[in-house]
Amino acid sequence: MPRTLAADIMEDVIIRKIPFDTSFSKRLKVRNLAKRDIAFCFNLVLTTLRRGGQIDNLIDTFLERPLGAKGERAMVLLRLGVAQIIFMDIKPYAAVDTSVRLAESRKLGHYKKLINAILRKLAKEGLRVAEKQNAEKLNTPEWLWNIWKKVYGSTTCYNMAKAHQMQPPLDITVKKDPEVWATKLSGINIFGNTVRLNQSHHIEDLPGYSEGDWWVQDLAATIPVMLFGNTLNSCVADLCAAPGGKTAQLLSRGAKVIALDLSHRRVGILEQNMKRLKLEPETVVEDARIWRPKKPLDAVLIDAPCSSTGTLRRNPDIYYTKTKKDIEKLTGIQKTLIEAAKNMVKKGGVIVFSTCSLLPQEGIDVIEGALLEDKSLLRAPISAEKLGLMPDLVTEMGDLRTLPVHYSSLGGMDGFYAARLIRN
Repeated sequence: MPRTLAADIMEDVIIRKIPFDTSFSKRLKVRNLAKRDIAFCFNLVLTTLRRGGQIDNLIDTFLERPLGAKGERAMVLLRLGVAQIIFMDIKPYAAVDTSVRLAESRKLGHYKKLINAILRKLAKEGLRVAEKQNAEKLNTPEWLWNIWKKVYGSTTCYNMAKAHQMQPPLDITVKKDPEVWATKLSGINIFGNTVRLNQSHHIEDLPGYSEGDWWVQDLAATIPVMLFGNTLNSCVADLCAAPGGKTAQLLSRGAKVIALDLSHRRVGILEQNMKRLKLEPETVVEDARIWRPKKPLDAVLIDAPCSSTGTLRRNPDIYYTKTKKDIEKLTGIQKTLIEAAKNMVKKGGVIVFSTCSLLPQEGIDVIEGALLEDKSLLRAPISAEKLGLMPDLVTEMGDLRTLPVHYSSLGGMDGFYAARLIRN
């Protein structure tokens, strides 16, 4: 049953703080579900996570007192029920009935009456309450909202939060001939080698997947590699490389790539992806902060670990698995990776630092700190015109800054920051 799988995944994300992708992949392996049921489960969980603030507010409106820690699992079922009734247009009787039966099967029978009562009330009055909600603010953690408002202004903050509530389009990066592939896949060539599909697909069923002609990668994620310019025959290390989208880009652009990641599991995933794509990087399982190449490299890409707040459109579980407290630890790692990269490249070598974050602490602040502390590093400003980018995507300092509101008429893009540095 897809709703059982959805409840299992929601418990993983909200209670155990396990990322959605990890939980979904692991739990799906032991289920024998039809594609239609998998798609329903996927949509149900992501809708519940995207609308989490609204859903909790709706439940609180009709709940006499909080369920507390002991009622966490019952709250999961309530959230899934509300998502179906209010945001997915599922018949109320179906959402109520399946939620009650889920409570029974999960040994939560003492919550049956409460779940039944709350969902029935919401079926009658929930839409009226939802229409009056400040959806954008409710669905965004207060600490994130306050930072975005301060950094980007009230209007952009609101529009970013609005974009995070929407299902994003599917972007793929093709090795070559983007216009040809746009026609084959009934999409559009939005920029560079990115083809955008505005309908949901099982990617394994699309032309070119099994042949390794393309891979899934958001438009914004493709741009950091472009900051290197011509990489033909260049020796480049891709740090924190898994699952391998940027590694594939570099290889497709003629670079010789050392793909490095700390995790054996993650490197295994990267190698599987490269095998499908018929690309051959050198792979290394090592801590990038410690590893050094046998000889100085032409370039290093740092796709640094971060809060991933720029990918909230695709990964709304981040609202539940990342907190303000995580940022300090992550920025510490980002700083040490820049220091390590400096010692990997030759003089005149290029370092591109990127994060899929909307927080200045994981972007401009890290770079400004590195430049202040180390005079052997110089910023190499990028040109929007030379790269064919919209001017809004390049900061006054010459760094890349993409936001979910960019390319909004075409479905938006993820939030990324990137800076290009030269070792002096």
